[in-house]
Amino acid sequence: MRTRRPKSRRSKNQWADHYTRRAKREAFPARSVYKLQEIQKRFRVIRKGGHVLDLGCAPGSWTQYAAELTGPGGTVIGIDLKKVGMALPAHVRLLQGDILVPDATITAALAPGFDTVISDMAPKTSGQRHADQYRSYELVMRALDLAKQVLVPGGTFVAKIFQGAEFEEARSALREAFGKVRIIRPEATRDESYEVFLVGLGFRPAAT
Repeated sequence: MRTRRPKSRRSKNQWADHYTRRAKREAFPARSVYKLQEIQKRFRVIRKGGHVLDLGCAPGSWTQYAAELTGPGGTVIGIDLKKVGMALPAHVRLLQGDILVPDATITAALAPGFDTVISDMAPKTSGQRHADQYRSYELVMRALDLAKQVLVPGGTFVAKIFQGAEFEEARSALREAFGKVRIIRPEATRDESYEVFLVGLGFRPAAT
């Protein structure tokens, strides 16, 4: 019986390059857009006319795609430490700053009323896996805290996290705030990456 030959490292790299070439061809600044596209296809986290908060938005692929999904009847606010140097539709607002230490402009933008919060934030990697995993967990928890402040009831949440010792704690925190929690590792994720995405569906505000 014939057996399938395992993919070589070269073929894996070629597959990754496929997404890079596709992003260039479709005028997206980064291949990460295809991760959000798969999440959207699976879970419909962004709706037409919706209001979306994009955390860690640079270089702008997620913001651009979210703006396409919401259409001009919606709004997308993107926040990042880095400047996003691309033209985006009029219903997109870009803010440069740190959500961990927000200035007055960012604080004012973080008002309740968002249907979706998406976060592709990741720490600057140090090469020490556990330290990077823990920093990723901290960013997810910060994004979740913000989501709980700004999401409308029934809203959705997407956040990248590096899988590590704190992963189950992060998932449990989402389960307390959302009716359903899903985990997805999109096909466009690089083979060597240990990132996955947590998806919260059906936001349930805490009783006051």
